[in-house]
Amino acid sequence: MARYSKEERRKLLIEALAENPFFTDEELSERFIVSVSTIRLDRGELGIPEVRERTRAVAQEAYSTLKSLDDQELIGELLELVIGERACSKLIVDESMVLTKARVARGHYLFAQANSLAIALVDAKMALTGSVELKFLRPVQLGEVVLAKGVVLKRKLNKYWVEIRLSVGAEDVLRGSWILFAIEDSAGIRGEME
Repeated sequence: MARYSKEERRKLLIEALAENPFFTDEELSERFIVSVSTIRLDRGELGIPEVRERTRAVAQEAYSTLKSLDDQELIGELLELVIGERACSKLIVDESMVLTKARVARGHYLFAQANSLAIALVDAKMALTGSVELKFLRPVQLGEVVLAKGVVLKRKLNKYWVEIRLSVGAEDVLRGSWILFAIEDSAGIRGEME
């Protein structure tokens, strides 16, 4: 890999963080082959906050757009939401989420993260899961950070086709395809799913 001049590195740093504001200083230092302190200095000079502040700002914006569920119903921390297009959330697997003997996350926590993210993508007051095709790819360990990314593949009337992928680092741990139904009022729940 080539080394960059300070000006080139800073330009590329801005581009990298515009593309993914969740890069840590450590990940950026590896990417640009410089020390973590050099990345911190670059960020300081460019007026770019640390990852926690960037994450908080993106999350606040995302939560303000939630429509089909409230923030208490979402499993994980919402990082991005463009209703009808894409969404992203983060879940840190803690002691309460793991099987006692195996020390891996219970599957229903991962499903709940994925399902609530899929519902958040629906542009309606309410949304219901019609069907899910799901594959668990590997167990998630205690302490791992699970990043969920969702994208709306297609929409026809009140029906949404959504793909959700959960990953730990660069490795997928769950993939699924959802069909969801947009519901505008509780009286329409029965008829909407037909």
